[in-house]
Amino acid sequence: VVLDTEVYSNTGGQASKSTPTGAIAKFAAAGKSVKKKDLAAIAMSYGHIYVAQVCMGANQQQYLKALKEAEAYNGPSLIIAYAPCINHGVKKGMSKVQSEMKLATECGYWPIFRYNPALEAEGKNPLQIDCKEPNWDKYEEYLLGEVRYATLSKANPAHAKELFEKNKFEAQRRWRQYNRLANMDFTAEKQ
Repeated sequence: VVLDTEVYSNTGGQASKSTPTGAIAKFAAAGKSVKKKDLAAIAMSYGHIYVAQVCMGANQQQYLKALKEAEAYNGPSLIIAYAPCINHGVKKGMSKVQSEMKLATECGYWPIFRYNPALEAEGKNPLQIDCKEPNWDKYEEYLLGEVRYATLSKANPAHAKELFEKNKFEAQRRWRQYNRLANMDFTAEKQ
């Protein structure tokens, strides 16, 4: 299980390869200018690893189902859990982090899904997307609900706008890639 805080939390919130475009973190005071790595896509590319991306605030049942499937899978399993932390500066406060997590999934920032390679042997698609089509109109609301993004918006509005648009574009592209894979027909590939 990877608890993705999108920063190096144990070093006080330094930028990492998991830090998204436009987020402010230590050593990225002007907002990170490159996209975060897509750990789930990297792991799925191997084809034999169970991968789930989960968000308890979005869907607790999906989270539990992913844990059970990962445990039952005969091979390596990876669960990537969205884990907001104090370094995000959730404006609603950490007591409201579950609603912030839900918004992250609803707006497309953190889609939830399960990739079970065992389904391919049954002629089924291994990727199951467990959330609705994102409401991209909520994307900026999500970003500005966290100090790590809102600070850049106040300090350098033009640069923030550019980075936030890039962040949203990257999320939309990632969604389209997952959606394409989830809609592939695997019945013809059954051996």
